[in-house]
Amino acid sequence: MFKPGSKKWAAGLFFTAIAAVLNGCAVGPKYRRPEAPVTPAYKEDGPQTWKQAQPNAAIPRGKWWEIYNDPQLNALEEQVNISNQNVLAAEAQYREARDQVRLARSSLFPTASVSPSLTNSRQSSTISNKTINFVTGTRDVYSMPFDVSYQADVWGNIRRSVRAARESAQASAADLENARLSFQAQLAESYFELHGIDADADLLQRTVTYYEQYLQLTKDRMEAGVASGGDVAQAATQLQTTRAQLIELGVARAQFEHAIAVLIGKPPAQISIKGDLLKTPLPAIPIGLPSDLLQRRPDIAAAERQVAAANEQIGIAKSAFFPSLLLSATGGLQSTTPADWFTWPSRFWSLGPQLTQTIFDGGKRKAQLDLERAAYDATVANYRQGVLTAFQQVEDQLATLRILEQESATQEEAVKYAQQSLDIATEQYKAGTADYLAVLTAQSIALADERTAVDLVTRRRSASVLLVEALGGGWDTSQLPHE
Repeated sequence: MFKPGSKKWAAGLFFTAIAAVLNGCAVGPKYRRPEAPVTPAYKEDGPQTWKQAQPNAAIPRGKWWEIYNDPQLNALEEQVNISNQNVLAAEAQYREARDQVRLARSSLFPTASVSPSLTNSRQSSTISNKTINFVTGTRDVYSMPFDVSYQADVWGNIRRSVRAARESAQASAADLENARLSFQAQLAESYFELHGIDADADLLQRTVTYYEQYLQLTKDRMEAGVASGGDVAQAATQLQTTRAQLIELGVARAQFEHAIAVLIGKPPAQISIKGDLLKTPLPAIPIGLPSDLLQRRPDIAAAERQVAAANEQIGIAKSAFFPSLLLSATGGLQSTTPADWFTWPSRFWSLGPQLTQTIFDGGKRKAQLDLERAAYDATVANYRQGVLTAFQQVEDQLATLRILEQESATQEEAVKYAQQSLDIATEQYKAGTADYLAVLTAQSIALADERTAVDLVTRRRSASVLLVEALGGGWDTSQLPHE
C-alpha cells in the first residue's frame, strides 16, 4: 500500500478526489415529459346515463368490474390475475425488467475478486545464467492476489443506465397493468355477450311457444273447414325455422363460454356458466376530464416511460465522447514456499488510475448519438399517437352509448307497434278477413324487432365495458413502482 505522506499516496488521493468530484457531473439532456394533444372536454360528453352521479364518484381502483354488481362476474374476474397465462407472462417480463435495474445498479459499486493459485514451473536450462534472478530447476509459486476495480461514473453514464433501466421497468409494470385490463375487459365483454345470447334464447323459446299455439290455431281452423292445409304448412314452417334459430344460438354461446375458460386459465371442459338473464341497469361511469386520461391509461404511461428511458440513452451516447476513468488496485501474498506464504515479506501490490479516451472511431460515436436521438423522436411520436388513440377510443364509446341509448328507446316503440300489428293481423285472420300470410309477415317483423331490442341491451353493456377500458379501469400512474 502507499505510505501516508508519500508522493504515491498523495497522487492516489488526488485521483480519488477528482473521481469523487466528477462523479457528480452528467452530460446529456434533462428529461421533460413531452407535450401531448389534450382537449378541455370530450366532444361526445353529455348528460347521459353513463355520467357520474356524484362529483366524487370514481371507478373502483383495481376491481372496476364490481360496478356491474354481478357476483358471478366478480368471481370470474378474480381468476384473471391468478391464472391467465398472458397476464402471468407479462408479470414475468416485469420481473425481468426489475432485475435489469439491479444489474445496472451494480455498476455503481467497485468489483472485487480473489484468485488463489499454486503454480509448479521449471525454467529452461538453456537460458543464459546471466539472466537476472535466474533459477534453474523446478519451483512452486503460491499466490493469493486480490483485485479491486472501480469504473468512476464521471459523466453520469452509469447513473443514466440505472435510470433508463428503472424507467423501462416502470414501462413494463404499466404494460403488465395494460395486459390485465385488456384481458379483464375481454372477459367482461364475453360474459355479457354470453348472457345476451341467453336473453336471445329466452325470447326465441317464448316465441316457439307462441308459434306452437298459432300452429294449433291453423289446424283447428282447417278441421273446421275455414282454413287450408297451406296455412298449416306455413305455420309449421315458421315454427321450425324459429326452433332452428334457437338451436343455432348454442354455437356462439359455447364459443363465448370456451373463451371465458381460457381467459381464466382453465380448459373449456372445466367451465360451465349457467344461463341467466341480466336485469341490473347499466352503472354510472365517471369519465373525468380529458387531461386525467394521461394519468389513468397504463398504455400511455408505458409509452411515456419509454420516452424517459430513450432520453437517458442520449446521455449515455454523449458520455462516450469523454474519457473514462478506471481506478484499480491489486494486492496479495506470493511465495515459493507454503511456510512463507502468509508472511509480511510475501506481500505485493499495485495501485493506479487509468484514463481512456477514444481519439478515432470512424464516426461510430456520432452515429450512435444520432441513432439514440432518432429513437427518442420515435418514442415521442408513439406516445403522442397513443394519447390520440386513447381519446378516440373514449369518444367512440361515449358516442356509441349515447346513440345506442337513443336507438333503444326508438326500438322499444317499434316493438310495441309490431306487437300491435301482430295482434290485429291475428284477430283479422280469426275473423276470416285476412289470410295467414298477413299473420306470418307480422310475426316476422315482431320477432326481428324484439331480437334487435335484446341485442341493443347487450351492445350497450359491451360498450360500457369498452368505455371503462378506454378510461384505464381503476388504474392511475400513482401505482407505478418507484424502485
